[in-house]
Amino acid sequence: MRFGLVLAEAANGLRRNATMVISVVLVTFVSLTFVGAAALMQLQIAQMRGYWYDRAQVAVYLCTAVSTAEGCIDGEATLEQKDAVEAQLRGDTLAPFIGEFYFENRDQAYENFQAQFEGTPAAEYVTPDVLNETFWVNLVDPSQADVLVESLSGTAGVEQVVDQRRYLDQIFDVLNAASYSAITVAAIMLVAAALLIATTIRLSAFSRRKELGIMRLVGASNRFIQTPFVLEGIFAGLIGSLLAGGAVVAIVHFFVQGYLVDSLSFTFVDLGDALLVVPLLIVVGVLLAAASAAIAIRRYLRV
Repeated sequence: MRFGLVLAEAANGLRRNATMVISVVLVTFVSLTFVGAAALMQLQIAQMRGYWYDRAQVAVYLCTAVSTAEGCIDGEATLEQKDAVEAQLRGDTLAPFIGEFYFENRDQAYENFQAQFEGTPAAEYVTPDVLNETFWVNLVDPSQADVLVESLSGTAGVEQVVDQRRYLDQIFDVLNAASYSAITVAAIMLVAAALLIATTIRLSAFSRRKELGIMRLVGASNRFIQTPFVLEGIFAGLIGSLLAGGAVVAIVHFFVQGYLVDSLSFTFVDLGDALLVVPLLIVVGVLLAAASAAIAIRRYLRV
């Protein structure tokens, strides 16, 4: 096979269908950018889950004067009840599950509340007497929080025992929903890109139908005829995937590592993660384009 002639035919096809090629590049670029963003979001969620789950605490909220829980029928937790809860935490049953714990009295709880909600109406109206005194517990294995919840729930002086991971689960559910939405949009746009590539190849073949007829008459093989069209699709897919890779790197560099780092106290996805995603985008873009072009030209030649 004369590769110079094949490349010349591919370049000629790209020049004749420049508008359609640009459309393919743009659709591939947008769809693969969604794919890259979804992949990075999944990496972020996985890393956040591992980071925060290991630091999640179990809060043992003690009764206040207005508590109505089962263990608060006598009103505010007494000193004896606090000592009893602490004794349980230090006891042989729970101690093997606990890494460390500390007690937060009402004044400390109020100080922390004020620092957290400074400048909001809640900071003005909340008083120390409505806040719970709390035992904050770090577990050796956060996944075993149910042991602590079952042991202390309903204990005299305990209003409720809360595993903070349940709040994290709600956050991760929202993040996962956003990620799956991006994947769905990306999948739809990838289908659109595949159809557009196939249409472009068929139009290119139709515009060169006389040349293809002559090639068949002189004995050119199907592979020789098909290869230039497949290369056209690969070229468009490659350019689109490279643009998508550049967009993903730019998003991480300027938005995640730039804006979010300044706005939040933590961030996990970095340029290293983005550079891991870029080859995936290139492979997906090239394979999608090659498969779509190959199927389209084969079906056209059989007609």
